[in-house]
Amino acid sequence: MAFGVVRGQAAVTLAAAFVGWALGGLHVGVSAALGGAIGTLGSLGMALMAFRGKAALSAARILGTFYAGEMVKVVLAIVSFVLVLKLTAAAPLPMFGAYMATFVVYWIVLARMALPTIAAARRAGA
Repeated sequence: MAFGVVRGQAAVTLAAAFVGWALGGLHVGVSAALGGAIGTLGSLGMALMAFRGKAALSAARILGTFYAGEMVKVVLAIVSFVLVLKLTAAAPLPMFGAYMATFVVYWIVLARMALPTIAAARRAGA
């Protein structure tokens, strides 16, 4: 599921870059691509960190790897934003807009995962 989030974010990044390029030219398209890439890279880092070698881990260790993965995600995002803003002439609005679009993908996938569980719990309680 986590790598499905990454694939969805990569697809949204490509779409945002294309729309940015079509509406605002190459600079806007590249800026959107950079912002989307930051969101996608963070999720990829989190997935790689959280889902490596879980065969014999306790529940507490699994939870710890998820926390560590989230920390990796945040650090990657901050470092990436700083580098992109310092080293490129990226337009901030399309960059942050595409980043937010990848963030929306993350929450949509989480909601889609939770809804069947919530519905099952309601049916069991009714």
